[in-house]
Amino acid sequence: MYELRVITRFAAAHQLRMVTEKCENLHGHNWKVELCVAGEKLQDSGVLVDFGIIKQRLGDIVETLDHRFLNELPEFERSNPSSELIAKYIADAFSERISADENIFVSRVRVWESDDACATYRPPRRASSSS
Repeated sequence: MYELRVITRFAAAHQLRMVTEKCENLHGHNWKVELCVAGEKLQDSGVLVDFGIIKQRLGDIVETLDHRFLNELPEFERSNPSSELIAKYIADAFSERISADENIFVSRVRVWESDDACATYRPPRRASSSS
């Protein structure tokens, strides 16, 4: 199994509901995102997938979050924009951008809201369509 990791960052504000009093106040973070994709088979070129492709797709997703009040985004209308749910949102959005012939999957997304606090989401692995 091969795994590639790409890191990017964005700045955004959020307001968490039903957690500690301090976090219920509007506040922001300089978020760090680590996205990992994995697969078992390398392309003929000897790579799992070009890093540039991963960076572009992840950049498109992060751009929708950057310099935003996350609570106002449709993705978080009914849920807290917590680190956990941001990681899941990024994993799901990236998974939608993977074509079946790429033979990769999102193995995990880690979202850091500070240097010493992060959440990790590991999506369930989709069944292979080729049997």
